[in-house]
Amino acid sequence: MLVKMMNAKKTMEIGVFTGYSLLTTALALPEDGKILAIDPDKEAYELGLPYIKKAGIEHKINFIPSDAYPVLNDLVNSGEEGTFDFIFVDAMKNDYLKFHELTVKLVKIGGTIAYDNTLWYGSVAQPEDEVKDEFLRPVRNAVVEFNSFIAADPRIESSIVSVGDGVTLCRRLY
Repeated sequence: MLVKMMNAKKTMEIGVFTGYSLLTTALALPEDGKILAIDPDKEAYELGLPYIKKAGIEHKINFIPSDAYPVLNDLVNSGEEGTFDFIFVDAMKNDYLKFHELTVKLVKIGGTIAYDNTLWYGSVAQPEDEVKDEFLRPVRNAVVEFNSFIAADPRIESSIVSVGDGVTLCRRLY
């Protein structure tokens, strides 16, 4: 729905896994809309590929089996700054800050970047010493740092939407 409301045509997804959000984004795009999908795990993407094909939206997707950094850097260096309407990030949470520095350059002024899992199982609301789960704790600290950075970043306005595990929406201001 968000992609439709924005009239987005050129989008990106960083962290695809089996392609569920990729599928929903592609379905929301107009017929000539495009998604640049980046994920190093091609096997996981191929698991969801039959559903993408069945939906008839494969032509909208350019899947790049790669780590995101080299692709994002190449896009910035090749003049793609400010050309994306919408970017969805659901990758390594420890890298969200690094992704942000590149995605904020690539999304157009007025465009949206969405970061998934920014509540990290609710652990971001707990004091660090109360988070006992060894899986949650290291990522929790990175997500807390990311959320604090985003809240103070003057280039964007942002809001954490408390749906599921939290989605932070950022609109680029300049």
